[in-house]
Amino acid sequence: MSKIKFITGFLTLFLLGNLNAQEQEPNNETSVYIKGNALLIPIGVVNIGLEHQLSKKITVQGDVLISPWKSFSGHELQYYSVSVEGRYYFNEAFKHWYIGGNIAGSHFIAQKWNYWNDRKFTDDKTGTVHKNSDVYQKGYSLIFGITGGYQFKVSDRWNVDVYAGIGSSQDFYKGYVRSTGERYDSPKGYNKSGEILPYRGGIMISYKLK
Repeated sequence: MSKIKFITGFLTLFLLGNLNAQEQEPNNETSVYIKGNALLIPIGVVNIGLEHQLSKKITVQGDVLISPWKSFSGHELQYYSVSVEGRYYFNEAFKHWYIGGNIAGSHFIAQKWNYWNDRKFTDDKTGTVHKNSDVYQKGYSLIFGITGGYQFKVSDRWNVDVYAGIGSSQDFYKGYVRSTGERYDSPKGYNKSGEILPYRGGIMISYKLK
């Protein structure tokens, strides 16, 4: 819980700083970039976004991520997320180093990474023994995180944005047995878990719309 409070506090301070900067600094520029994650395209995952300039050093970005894989390398990997991020550039917007605060929500039908093995576990309520590799999870996540990156220009309208992010993921999910489709956990309600993990990253190819 203390980790969530820390990240929430960071995001609050970041957003308040953005608002204060906008009040003190007139914004005469409205540059907008559309972008796509080149690192994820080869594996069939779509990650696209828009980054809009608010002031000389501040931008806001919205993006979506779609992973449609019912099975990827033997694991369920359907993942759909929407995120909003505020960014502060140390030089100027769309140029060089930046840091940002990110909020994301997602829906997933996936096998969590710690189940990618054949270890066995026992359902405490039914006594049934399952293998990790024969189960998957379906649910929702709310993520608060911090992003850092570096963006540089390659031509008048084209930029490259290299970034990575880490945050607190709060997950609400139900567990299912792959071979039968039945629940392997409690038949009612959602399981809850929270963890700190890297959840964003890639190389965005950006095109300036205006």
